[in-house]
Amino acid sequence: MPLQDTDQKPRIAPLTTAEASTEIRELWEKHILDYPGSTITNMKATLSHSALAFTVYMQWYPLYYQVIEIVGKRAAYLYAHAISEASDCPLCTTFFRKIIIDNGERPEDLLLSGDEQHLLRFGASIAQHRGEVPAAVYEPIRQVYNPAEIVVLTAFAGQMIATNLFNNALDVVVDDYLHAYLPLTKPQENE
Repeated sequence: MPLQDTDQKPRIAPLTTAEASTEIRELWEKHILDYPGSTITNMKATLSHSALAFTVYMQWYPLYYQVIEIVGKRAAYLYAHAISEASDCPLCTTFFRKIIIDNGERPEDLLLSGDEQHLLRFGASIAQHRGEVPAAVYEPIRQVYNPAEIVVLTAFAGQMIATNLFNNALDVVVDDYLHAYLPLTKPQENE
């Protein structure tokens, strides 16, 4: 994942509360009520230039909660991280790096079960190959999950990729609270 320039300017500035219409402010309030602990991030404030775009993209949350029901909380955020990393999305990858680190792990040194490895490989393959998943990657998923579960996992991957693409296309800036979680991708120089 490329390191995002902290001086980067977004292509479209996120809406501020003062700029947001009454409709948008109501959508924000409902979102925060529906998903306690969530905030209006740079991505959400950028999406808010269109009430419909905001509403559509916030369907990520119900899908994510279904993924949690299927694979568990840890595997769900690792899956989202694998998809975001494979999509080269600095914002989303950093968001999930934060979750991984806040849960006591290092994203570069994860201990994964066989099923988790297959799940992460499946998500990364969807992102890297535009949905062309090799049989060798799909078969272990088919053996563990039923058709309805695979549909949810695949739909979530698509929604996660859509989020990654939105952020990348509009150069949505990594939120300040995530800066400490950005990966160090530049090699350190010897003094």
